[in-house]
Amino acid sequence: VQLQASGGGLVQAGGSLRLSCAASGLPDSSDHMGWFRQAPGKEREFVARINWSGIRTDYAGPVKGRFTISRDRAQNTVRLQMNSLKPEDTATYYCVVGRYSRAYQTYEWNYWGRGTLVTVSS
Repeated sequence: VQLQASGGGLVQAGGSLRLSCAASGLPDSSDHMGWFRQAPGKEREFVARINWSGIRTDYAGPVKGRFTISRDRAQNTVRLQMNSLKPEDTATYYCVVGRYSRAYQTYEWNYWGRGTLVTVSS
């Protein structure tokens, strides 16, 4: 499995960025893609996820209404459109692939990209 993320960079508060993640070699057991982030000195946190069909999306509270996750099934790509960015959005963003485990009623994120840095200046 390969996950190649791109689109990070430096932006002023209130601006926008779009992250993309191209996936290849995905196992048949995977049924979700998503994004996590980790700010300096903080724990990694969930940002957003989308199911394989692209119909269902979920967001973390701090980004709801500002970020939009989408999936291009033909290109096996997941994108994260980030609007109204805030300095607290500064973090390394990781693309992930996984599946929902009905047995444990939780998401299992088995594959992680290398991360792309987003810096929001005030």
